[in-house]
Amino acid sequence: MSMTNEHTAIQWHALSDQALLELLGNFIKETRLSQNLTQEQLANQAGIARSTLSLLEKGTGGTILSLIQVLRILDQLSIFKQLQRPVQVSPLLLAKQAKAQRKRASKKQSNNPLSTNADW
Repeated sequence: MSMTNEHTAIQWHALSDQALLELLGNFIKETRLSQNLTQEQLANQAGIARSTLSLLEKGTGGTILSLIQVLRILDQLSIFKQLQRPVQVSPLLLAKQAKAQRKRASKKQSNNPLSTNADW
């Protein structure tokens, strides 16, 4: 299954877990080869065993941590951009924050009780 054809819509929910792992493995392998890296080189740079990388590329094993380490070396962490969600602030909270914001400066009050100007 190739992701090179932009006109082919992948039905993500229809893919099995194994198919998704294989798709991810193919992505890693194609990216590694396009950067002219051997499995040994990439594994050493990522701090994982070559056998772990081989399992990731086959879609048959590995951990999320290993995946992140490999994607970091391949400069492909951007695939996680879909995980980033914009922060949504409620309009009520915005209104409260705007109301609490100071509008004017006040005179400084002296902390010295001996320097008060009393009218007696």
